Amino acid sequence: MIVGVQVNPEWWSSGVWNGRPIGEFLRRRDVSAVFRFLHSRGVSYGRIATLVDVSPNRAAEIAKGVRQVTAYEVLERIAVGLSIPRPAMGLGRDEDGHGVEELRWLSAAGDVANQPMIGLGTRVEVGVLAQLRLGLDGALASSSVAPRHLELMEESVGEHTRIYPSASPGVMLSLLAGDCREVQVLSGRRQPAAVQARLSGVAALLATMCADALMRLGEVAEAQRWYGTAIRAADDSGQTRLRVLVRAQAAMLPYYFGDPGQTVALAEAALALTSTASSPGALAAAGRARALARLGAAEQARSAIDQARRIFDQAGDDDTDVAFRFPAKRLLFYLSGTYTCLGDTAGAYRVQDEALRLYGEAPAVPIDVGLLALDRSVCLVRDRRAAEAAVTAHNAIADLPETQQTEILLTRATDVISMVPERDRHGEVAALTDYVRACRERARRLGATAVLGP
Repeated sequence: MIVGVQVNPEWWSSGVWNGRPIGEFLRRRDVSAVFRFLHSRGVSYGRIATLVDVSPNRAAEIAKGVRQVTAYEVLERIAVGLSIPRPAMGLGRDEDGHGVEELRWLSAAGDVANQPMIGLGTRVEVGVLAQLRLGLDGALASSSVAPRHLELMEESVGEHTRIYPSASPGVMLSLLAGDCREVQVLSGRRQPAAVQARLSGVAALLATMCADALMRLGEVAEAQRWYGTAIRAADDSGQTRLRVLVRAQAAMLPYYFGDPGQTVALAEAALALTSTASSPGALAAAGRARALARLGAAEQARSAIDQARRIFDQAGDDDTDVAFRFPAKRLLFYLSGTYTCLGDTAGAYRVQDEALRLYGEAPAVPIDVGLLALDRSVCLVRDRRAAEAAVTAHNAIADLPETQQTEILLTRATDVISMVPERDRHGEVAALTDYVRACRERARRLGATAVLGP
C-alpha cells in the first residue's frame, strides 16, 4: 500500500522550480533539483529513495548536492521510478539509435556546417556558436565529478580499508563491487586530469582489495587479473607510493599460490620505483626476503631481512590494523615466514611470539594470526614434533569463523601435512587431513567463492 503524496507525471511538463521550467533541470540531468522539486510538492525524501531504489541517506545527499548522479543505469532508474519521460532526460533513443542529447549536438553541428561562406573565411551566426559553446560547456560540466563526490568515494575506500582486515572475503567482495562499478562508470567518461588521477587512485585500492580477497578464497587466476587492474590504475594515478604499494601487495599471490621467483621480481619492481624510504617499500623488501628464503637463497634472504628492517626503521607505520599499512607486527609476520623457510626455527619462534604479543588476544586481523600459527606448525614439523604441529594447524583454522577458513589457510595446512613423512601421517596428522578436507567440502557446498559482476 502506497502512503503519502504520489508523483504526478504531469509535473514534468508543467512544473516550475526556482522560477524556471523543471524541464530545463531534467535536460541537464540535475537530479538534485529534481529531488528538491518533488520534496517541495510534498514527496518525502524517504518516498523518493524507495521509488528510485537508493538509501534515504543517499537520496538526502543527492538533494543537498553532496553527491552527484552520473551513472546511466541510475539515471534510468530515476526516470522510471519517478515517471519521468526518458527523452526528457536525454535517455531515449530514436530509430537510428541516436540518443536525444546526441541528436541535439548533431543538429547544432549541422547548422554550423551549412552556414553561408562570407569573404575568404567561413562565418557562422553568433547564436549558433553560442549554442555550440553551451553544449560543450554542458558536456564538460556533466563529465566532471564534484569535489565532494570524490571525497565521499575516497572516504568510502578508507572505510573499506578499516573493516577489510577483520571481514570475510565474501562479504568484502559484495561491499567492494558497488564502488568498483561507480568508479568504472565515472572513469569511462572524459574527466579532468586531476579528477581522473584521484579516480584511478580509488580504483587501485578497490582493485587491490578485490584481488586480495579473491586470493584468500583461492581464486588465483581472477586474483591475478585484479592485481593487474590495480597496477594499471596505480600507474595512471601518478602516485609513487601507491604504485609501490600495489606491486608489493601483488607479490603475495605467487608466494602463496605460484612461483616465489615472481614474488621477488614484483617486489624488486616495487623497490625500483622510488629511492625514498616508505612503509610500502618496507613491505616490498619484507616480501622479497620471504620469497628468497622460500627459494633457498639463504644469504640473499638474510641480506633482504636487513634491508626490510632498515627501511622499516626509517619509514614504518605506527601500530594500526588498517589494510595496506605496515606496522611492526606486520614486519614480524613477514619475518616469521622468512625464518620458517630458512629452517631457522629458533628465530621463527622468537618473532612469532613477539608478533602474537603485538596482535593481542583478540586480534583485529585474524588471518595474520592464523598464518603465523601455520608458520609455527611448519617449524614444529622441522623439529620433529609432527603431532604438536598438526594440533597447532588444526586450531589455527578452527579458531577462525567459518567464513574466514579460506583456501589460503587450507593450502598452508596442506603444506604442513605434506612435510610429515607418510609413515607418520596417523593420529593427529590424520585428523588434520580429514579436517582440511571437510573445510574444503563445506566451502564448496556454501559457495564460498565470490564472483564480481562486470
